[in-house]
Amino acid sequence: MSKERDAGDHGPMKLFTTMFSSLQEKFHRDRSDRDSTLPRPTAPALVVTSAQNQSHLFFEYLVVVSLRKKREGTYEPQITYQFPKLANMRRSQREEEEKSLKAILLFCFPEGVNWAPLTEYASETFSFVLTEVDGSRRNGYCRRLLWQGARPPEAYCIISQVACFGLFSKIFDEVEKRRQISMAMIYPFMQSLREAPFPAPGNTVKIKSFIPESGTEVISLTRPLDSWLEHVDFRTLFRCLTDEEVLRVYICTCFPSYSTLSQVLHAVAALLYPFTWQHTFISIVPSVLIDVVMAPTPYLLGVQKNKLDDIIDQSDMLIVDLTEGAENTFITCIGDESTILPEKLQEELLQALCCRKDNSTSEELNKVVSEAFLSFFVKTVGHFPSHVKRRSGVQPGVFQINSFCKASEPKASRQFVKRFIQTQMFDLFIQEVERQPTQEGEIREVKAKKGHGSEVNTI
Repeated sequence: MSKERDAGDHGPMKLFTTMFSSLQEKFHRDRSDRDSTLPRPTAPALVVTSAQNQSHLFFEYLVVVSLRKKREGTYEPQITYQFPKLANMRRSQREEEEKSLKAILLFCFPEGVNWAPLTEYASETFSFVLTEVDGSRRNGYCRRLLWQGARPPEAYCIISQVACFGLFSKIFDEVEKRRQISMAMIYPFMQSLREAPFPAPGNTVKIKSFIPESGTEVISLTRPLDSWLEHVDFRTLFRCLTDEEVLRVYICTCFPSYSTLSQVLHAVAALLYPFTWQHTFISIVPSVLIDVVMAPTPYLLGVQKNKLDDIIDQSDMLIVDLTEGAENTFITCIGDESTILPEKLQEELLQALCCRKDNSTSEELNKVVSEAFLSFFVKTVGHFPSHVKRRSGVQPGVFQINSFCKASEPKASRQFVKRFIQTQMFDLFIQEVERQPTQEGEIREVKAKKGHGSEVNTI
């Protein structure tokens, strides 16, 4: 999903096996406490070796999108600045990139063409994902701001392979500060940023930048330690929805039949970890693309509320109103959301979510929420390593579906498991597992200090 995750020490498969081991120990320990007559199981741990560390650029390019007024009074977005320019590309590459630039115009101003000059406009930051023909994805980060006079806002958009919303929000703060002085001040800052190596998880890179009247500033950019959550902030999700409502949305993403929109959708997708949403994902649907809602395929879409009337057929959809204090949060439901998960598993998830505190930091909230849903997957499908059979250490494995389903505990979860293994995200996850040969030296257990105690982690 994001190439940088494979490069760091905390790639998704590696991080999952580490957390899998500790959470599974806790799960088995809890079961043992409830019934001391049961032997404590020791499940084998699967390790998928992460790709060799590689350095990455912070971003591919920055574009500035302005609104140009047409004769009929409407506005159309156009790129007025780009750094760096497209160069040294084959014709096919250039054509594909030009298509991406056209899409960027729509995502920067998804409301459409009707604007009026503004004298006050609170800057806002949101993100979107560009899906290429080959299925690869790039992240778009957008900051819209009004820099002076009565005019429509302009958008600054960074395209990057890196998924790290908080980090790019800080970069935009620096861009906006320089824009207030002069457009020319943006170039040297972005040039310094482009030349700096992207830091490994938990590391900091320092960039020097000169500002008139302030002198040379040193800007510190720190990459979060958990790369899995570095583009996620669960606060917006839980501010808009209750725990029960989050659970209903989560269930529907497991079985797929502006700032708030993009942040909530990214947060919902993150709840599926270590699995990845494999279908259409558009954090904010541009007005001209509203017909994509009618496509007969699974999707996660963020739609502006004033566009709902344009959706003629709303059957087979789960439509959630993210307006704070909305009278009806669920505008449309599919109907089977409450029956997919066994009642006991639902109760355990909700109980785990109740552990978060109202005054918790973003990092604390992310930890509580992510571990609650990851623990759910450990309990239901976390025994998959025992059912990947390998003929030799270097041969790809074969996933034994029947034995895997029969071994599911508790028994009440088996119906869920049978449905879940038919999803594309589980299928692709297992395919990746099967392709990884188990070689001597790649699987080992070490004692690692984490939290308040010593736990066995697999690396």
